[in-house]
Amino acid sequence: MFKRMSLIIFVIALGFVTGRAQDKRTLVVHAFTVASGVKFPYDMGQLQTQTIAELKDKDGTQFDFVPDAAANQPRGYVLDGEVIEWHKGNTAERMIIAMGSVAGRENAKIHYWLTDKDGKKVFEQTDTIRQLWMQNGHEKSVGTLAKPFALKVSDRLKEAKLTPESAPGQ
Repeated sequence: MFKRMSLIIFVIALGFVTGRAQDKRTLVVHAFTVASGVKFPYDMGQLQTQTIAELKDKDGTQFDFVPDAAANQPRGYVLDGEVIEWHKGNTAERMIIAMGSVAGRENAKIHYWLTDKDGKKVFEQTDTIRQLWMQNGHEKSVGTLAKPFALKVSDRLKEAKLTPESAPGQ
C-alpha cells in the first residue's frame, strides 16, 4: 500500500514540476555585435556566456536564458544588440581625480532590443554601462563590463514588464 501511495505522490509531484517549468519563458541571448568603426577588444562569445550566467543568477525564476533557440520552443523572446561606443578608461584618473565617480571608468554604450516569437520588437533600449565602482578585476576575454552589462540588461527587462504569452488557442 505504501509503495502504491508513494508512486501516486511521485507522479503528481512530477506533473507539478513539469507544469511549472513550462510556465517559464525562454529568452535567447545572442552575442552582441560591434558597430563598424568601434574598437571593442573583448570576445563577444565569452561576454554572451558570462551575461547568460549573470542573468540566470538574477532572473532565473522568470526566464530560461539560452544562447540558441530550441526548435520546439514556441514561447519566448530573443535579445540582440550591439556595442556602439567603447572607452577604455583610466585607472589613475579613476583613483586619484574622480574618487570613484564615472570619470576614468571603462564604459560602453550599448543598444539592444527584444523581439517576440514573430520577430516583432517588443522592447528597445540604449544605455551606457560602466565598470563597477572601485572594481579593478579585469578578464582578458570580457574586461570589466560583463557584470554591469548583465545587471543593466536584467534591470531593463524588469522595466519592460514582459507578460507571459497566452497559450495556443486562447
